[in-house]
Amino acid sequence: MYAVAAATLGVMVERSLGRLAGLVSRRRRTVFVVWVALLAAGGWFSLHQADHLSGGGWEVPGSPSLQVADAIQKDWPNAIPPAFTVFITGPQGRARVAAVQRLVAAQPNVQPGRPFSRGNAVFLPLAYVGKSSNAIDEATHLRRALVQTAATAQTRVIGEPAIWSNFQDVSKQQLARGEALGFPLILLILLAGFGTLVAAVAPLALGFAAVFLSGAVIYALSRSFEISVYVTNMASMIGIGVAVDYSLFIVSRFRRELHEGAKPDQALERAMTSSGTAVVFSGAAVAVSLAALFAIDVNALRSMAAGAIVVVCISMLASITLLPALLAAVGTRVDRLRIPLPWRTTEQGSDAFWSGWARRVMRRPVTGLLAGAGVMLVLSIPFFWMQTFNRGLDELPRSAEVRVATQHAQTLMGPGFGAPVHVLTSNYGPLIARTLTNAHIPGVARVAAPVLSSTKKQWLVDVTLAVPVESGAARGIVHRIQEVAGQGATLGGSTVFDLDVANAIFGGLWKMLLVILAACYVVLLLLLRSVLLPLKAVLMNLLSVGAAYGVLVAVFQWGWLDWTGYSSPGYVETIVPALVLAVTFGLSMDYEVFLLTRVRERWLEHGDNERAVAEGLVRSARTITSAALVMVAVFFAFVVAGAPSLKELGTGLGVAILLDATLVRLLIVPAAMRLLGEWNWWMPKPLARLLPAASH
Repeated sequence: MYAVAAATLGVMVERSLGRLAGLVSRRRRTVFVVWVALLAAGGWFSLHQADHLSGGGWEVPGSPSLQVADAIQKDWPNAIPPAFTVFITGPQGRARVAAVQRLVAAQPNVQPGRPFSRGNAVFLPLAYVGKSSNAIDEATHLRRALVQTAATAQTRVIGEPAIWSNFQDVSKQQLARGEALGFPLILLILLAGFGTLVAAVAPLALGFAAVFLSGAVIYALSRSFEISVYVTNMASMIGIGVAVDYSLFIVSRFRRELHEGAKPDQALERAMTSSGTAVVFSGAAVAVSLAALFAIDVNALRSMAAGAIVVVCISMLASITLLPALLAAVGTRVDRLRIPLPWRTTEQGSDAFWSGWARRVMRRPVTGLLAGAGVMLVLSIPFFWMQTFNRGLDELPRSAEVRVATQHAQTLMGPGFGAPVHVLTSNYGPLIARTLTNAHIPGVARVAAPVLSSTKKQWLVDVTLAVPVESGAARGIVHRIQEVAGQGATLGGSTVFDLDVANAIFGGLWKMLLVILAACYVVLLLLLRSVLLPLKAVLMNLLSVGAAYGVLVAVFQWGWLDWTGYSSPGYVETIVPALVLAVTFGLSMDYEVFLLTRVRERWLEHGDNERAVAEGLVRSARTITSAALVMVAVFFAFVVAGAPSLKELGTGLGVAILLDATLVRLLIVPAAMRLLGEWNWWMPKPLARLLPAASH
């Protein structure tokens, strides 16, 4: 029943898009007015989308680090770890303390502790007693009120919320640089592909409109929910690529229909019923793949998924409303303002090249399959050595205000300054403290005196590390502290928090993978009426993801590109593998749907599998290549301009899409389909009766 309903829905989508094309063509002025009104109304909100974003949201419900943090907040009101530290240096630093204390006293959400000094540096710890979701706003306010650079004293605010406050400022600059680099690159690629300015500008305008309007929606969401600071860059990176890709599919089909003699209205209707349907199904597949991130119980990751889903849905909506209105307005003038290029950009010249390529793949399918799959598997090998960490300080440029001050403070006080390991126990606290001290655990700098809770039932022992708290060495020390303290003790703090986040994300990857594989398989089963083709497709997508993971390890963990002057961090950001998995599967569906529906069209026409594969490859290869180049250009722009986590995400996605659109779609898939022969289209009769035939 569900299969019948879904297949019927596919036919309904085609018919609805055909009717929509006619309606939009007739009412294009109204469509323009509506979109301009939406963009104007959302303008201010889009420009301020980062104002209420959060660096938090990484807490894992029920995790040890969260249990300890909640217990300290409740039962140790006088031992709440400082969220901020005012760090004052210079020859007259002590004289500056009094002025800082007066300014801090006027802040209702912070409680100053007792200042202490090390040499000429003075530290004033500040406990935060406001809402956790407002900690970054408080950090921004404190930085504006207290940060000062003078010849006699320099004042800085450090701490986790201050890091993310500084990152908000940096991310706005990175977003502007990424978009400033990405849009011109896309325009050059579209000009090279289409050869005319009008055809090239339409997808670019669509991408701008989709990303701009998504910013306003993100602002609205951030006023009601805790949304991660990563959302703006991620939504922009994915939104630009997706919007341009979707519009490229439709514009390409519209131009082809015009060149084959169709009138503008007919060409628009055919483009919408064919490529428009592919866009709707692809957009739905991308949204479902991103929604799989909700299988991981980390709110920051879920908010990133929500932001990306918003921009994908708006891009899809713009592709089936705003873009048809633009095409209806320009009509045959879509080929106006031709750009003189030294190479041919006609469909005929492109088809001749891809026809030769298809013949070679069809003649040697075994060689093509083994060569392509071999390259992908070799690239995947480093994945088995992947190490992940979540280091907020590394997201800031080396010259960033908070990063420089934090590193200076750690040099004076030790790498574990401000982030002790909390040991929470109901056993006799002094005994636990002595046991930890006498154990002489390597990497432990100091064990603090135990503090009894306000309920007189539990003890808190803080252990300061002599190594960076977000490192592999710190994780090993935490495991050793747990062994010495016993299973009755619960550990918290930054290092335990880092472990909890990593365990939650990697523990949820298998759930994500099951959701994504099932969704992709069902979509392709309904579209292609084949049991084996969807299975082959998901296996190919896994190859792309594996290769992307391998490249991430080689570049960012092993430092294979450090010879270029890039300094690799020596690890992969914890959030990147999950995002690469979800986004790669979603975006790969674009190319999969576009290629296989073309192959199926030809197979239904004449029933010759080898000929259908070759003809489907020729008809789709040019568009797939152009779309992939657009995506890679967008990701490359954010690799150049973004923070380390965005560099890794952009690299992983860029590699995955580049390999997917070249080795996978243009070599491995056609070679495998050539070898499968008639089995490509095998469907058990009982299932075939449930799935009514659908036009593509």
